[in-house]
Amino acid sequence: MKKRCLLYFALLILFIAGCSDEDTEKVSQDLEEKEIEQEEVIEPEPEFIYPLTGEATDEASLNRIVSVMINNHPAARPQSGLSQADIVFEILAEGQTTRFLAMFQSEAPELVGPVRSARPYYFNLANDFDALYVYHGAANFIEDMLKAGAADHLNGAYYDNDGHLFKRESFRKAPHNSYLIFDSVTEVAQDKGYEIEAEHTQFTFLTEEELGELTGEAVSELSLKYGQEDVTYRYDEVNETYSRFNGEEQTIELNDQTPIELSNVFIIETPYQVVDDAGRREVDLVSGGNAYLLQKGLIQRLEWQNIDGYLLPVKDGEVVPFVPGKTWVNVIPTTPGLAGVTETE
Repeated sequence: MKKRCLLYFALLILFIAGCSDEDTEKVSQDLEEKEIEQEEVIEPEPEFIYPLTGEATDEASLNRIVSVMINNHPAARPQSGLSQADIVFEILAEGQTTRFLAMFQSEAPELVGPVRSARPYYFNLANDFDALYVYHGAANFIEDMLKAGAADHLNGAYYDNDGHLFKRESFRKAPHNSYLIFDSVTEVAQDKGYEIEAEHTQFTFLTEEELGELTGEAVSELSLKYGQEDVTYRYDEVNETYSRFNGEEQTIELNDQTPIELSNVFIIETPYQVVDDAGRREVDLVSGGNAYLLQKGLIQRLEWQNIDGYLLPVKDGEVVPFVPGKTWVNVIPTTPGLAGVTETE
């Protein structure tokens, strides 16, 4: 009888052990399934991206960059088309007023302007990007440089108010009322024998993983000076973009008040030199120097270099990638330079 009880007890232990293994296996399977469900879906890197924004596109984007000289005189604000520019370079012209070289590649606005006259450091920059350079008017010696091949160009003075490539708006006075009709650029450029397609060199952009590893000092607002005028950037934590202001006047689109929203603000300092009695300048866009880069509410203190014609942020000899999206580049004089930049946490 005792042996029979011992046998039953041994069988019970084996049964319980068997059930325990099955339960353990089932629990393990359930945990694995939950872990798989909770894993983040990793999106594959897009096959094609726009070269200046890093944003995805369905096919290779081969349209040539169109760069436009845009007026930033107070009488020319708000401007048209800036919200659709992939990258904008802001540099002093004469006096204390800047002008913009806006580069369009991923988007095509209806109107761009007001458009202003040419300067060598702008068209040299356009040429370095292999961009078509669009402006309205130029001093004779500057026009001669362009005609000699300094850059592929369209001068609005030859199409003034033709209603096809350029038009004058009645609500503003000259020289702040010349507007480029963007859809006509390709046709007119082809008529002049210019290429309208190009394989542009891409900027370097942060991956999704790298975006989560950004480092720097938290800065919610930053102001810099061009002569007597302040330019301010404010970070929007919700949209993770920067808004731009001339003083307290926000930079927006004229027609619908769309704000300019930027993923990168790149501030570089470089020597300026006044070269004639008219106050025209030369600007060093070659030698490199100190720089700030604003991304995702953080600021990095870096250097800038001209690498194959592109002005790029560099740290420890390596190019610092941009956040995918639109970029504004402020080229400020070394006096006061970055020392005149003020930050707000």
